[in-house]
Amino acid sequence: MPPRSPFLFLSEADMVAAGVDDVARSVDVADEVFRLLKQGDYVMGGVNRNSHGLVLVFPETSPFPNMPTAGPDRRVSAMPAYLGGRFDVCGVKWYGSNAENRKRGLPRSVLTVMLNDKSTGEPLALMAANRLSSSRTAAVPAVASRYLPAEPARVLAVVGCGEINRQAVRAILSQQPGIERIVCNNRSREKAEAFAEWLRAEYGVETAVAGTARECVAEADIVTVAASRTAPLRIEADWFTPHACILLSGPMQSDEKIWTESRVVYDHVPLHEAYVADARRADDVDKAYLGQIGGYMYRLIDAGKAPPLAESEDLGTIMAEERPPSRGRTVFIASGMAVFDVAWGFDLLESAKQKGLGVELELWGFDEAEEGGGSLAADETAAGEGAAA
Repeated sequence: MPPRSPFLFLSEADMVAAGVDDVARSVDVADEVFRLLKQGDYVMGGVNRNSHGLVLVFPETSPFPNMPTAGPDRRVSAMPAYLGGRFDVCGVKWYGSNAENRKRGLPRSVLTVMLNDKSTGEPLALMAANRLSSSRTAAVPAVASRYLPAEPARVLAVVGCGEINRQAVRAILSQQPGIERIVCNNRSREKAEAFAEWLRAEYGVETAVAGTARECVAEADIVTVAASRTAPLRIEADWFTPHACILLSGPMQSDEKIWTESRVVYDHVPLHEAYVADARRADDVDKAYLGQIGGYMYRLIDAGKAPPLAESEDLGTIMAEERPPSRGRTVFIASGMAVFDVAWGFDLLESAKQKGLGVELELWGFDEAEEGGGSLAADETAAGEGAAA
């Protein structure tokens, strides 16, 4: 009988009890991750060790009746990572998305995270990760809001009033307590009104709903953009204030000036280099670029209108080198990395264990009292010898 390999299953309710909604804590964990990225104490997927993950690309049509076909927000991806420092753990985020989920009463995306021992591969935890993912997504621009604005913010603009920006606003407010006014804009005004009402009830802050994106960003010190990937809003460079800090958690269309006349800061340059390398192997490079939040910059770089990625800034470098903030307009491009899910998941697992949360499962399914059967290694050897014979 093999040695026991117990691991925890943590439901969404367990994750809440462990503290997944603690935005200030999630931002602190994300801050740690950026510093480890800069040090190089991490590994992500692919031979370049910086890949975002592996995505199943479904065909437009299929002769096989049960095979999924392409559709809005329909994708399945695995995002593996190792993260060092105090985390020192491997993990994978498993991501399934389909706009049709809502017809079944499910969220568009259904996510889980598995954490594993770095040496043996044994599972440490399997956790529900919808809230984990949205909170760590929000924590990334919130870390940027610590280091990039030159002055404390008073006005925050919210472009896209979905769940990601709900979490982003909570995280940003934890870092920018001087914000006095929040202006909201969404394609559906009803959704923007509901978002503004939530802000008034939750934070007692002055809110307004703008009829257009231009009105929304006109006076903003910080702008958080998390609008639709399928139909990103267009916001011209001159619509922003000259000192605006624009945090992109989703794509944004604009003119070239927003990219060429702003300080552009990436979350992690090697990640974007991996995106570009993958796109250049695609049949349609331009389409592959525009599937990424940084795609507009990639096109300008190829055209010689923007500095190469190797000469660009990322947040970890700014933090490590204590580079000063710019008093001009800044654009922060965040594309998501599994190291953040692994770190936040590990931190919550430690809390869950301290609080006695979750259900303990056993990988091999054997009771310690069972006898006989030999070891798993011996069983594998016998099976291998049988196959060879």
